[in-house]
Amino acid sequence: MAPPTHRFADDLELALALADAADSISRARFTALDLVVTTKPDRTPVTDADQAVERAIRSLLAEHRPADGILGEEFGTEGSTERQWIIDPIDGTAGFMRGIPIWATLIALAVDGVPVLGVVSSPALGKRWWASLGGGAWSSDERMPDAAPARLRVSGVDALADASLSYNSIQQWDEAGHLDSLVALSRQVWRTRAYGDMWSYMLLAEGHLDIAGEFDLKPYDMAALAPIVQEAGGVFSSVDGQSGVWHGSALATNGLLHVATLAVLNP
Repeated sequence: MAPPTHRFADDLELALALADAADSISRARFTALDLVVTTKPDRTPVTDADQAVERAIRSLLAEHRPADGILGEEFGTEGSTERQWIIDPIDGTAGFMRGIPIWATLIALAVDGVPVLGVVSSPALGKRWWASLGGGAWSSDERMPDAAPARLRVSGVDALADASLSYNSIQQWDEAGHLDSLVALSRQVWRTRAYGDMWSYMLLAEGHLDIAGEFDLKPYDMAALAPIVQEAGGVFSSVDGQSGVWHGSALATNGLLHVATLAVLNP
């Protein structure tokens, strides 16, 4: 029997092409002096780059996967949820607006609600990460154009006292009523930082971090991240331990620390 990755090989190839198209738009608009910024009803910012990237991806999907559904941050849901492309055109819009390079386009394919592949493309950092079910997690670096993609593997840290944690935002944990549990976890780990947005999870998949978590998330914030973390050997759940990307929060670990981390965060 062929490995599961063969089932999604064509989809992954398309997702990487979608990321190429997205990068060509977002890279040109990053630090642009005429960037147009508006505020959505939920008080989050959106730029003309967010909208242009999502439109471009939707157009390509309509051409290459017309039967598939789409869930995008900027233009909502259309079509089937049996096979659904989940898109965050620019994850980290607030940083994008301010010239901070920690942002990326997130592209995932979910089958019956389960993400089976993910692409995270960060042209400002010059890096791209991707994974498909059973096919492993990989990254490429523009600074090394002749190098083969690197296989990703989470760390082997197995004690909280030796772990490095990224928590994204104190305000998020506070507003979710979990600030005390974050402080409790911070007292048990070796090191804490707030690297932010998708980068925390990619650093975890690369083995540089051991725990990453945050609140106030939508499925398009997480769907591309989960397959990469999981195919790198990690575990991805909500902060209270539910599987999937539909519960409003994320907790990713190297797997060895997941149970212990959940126990601290959910006393």
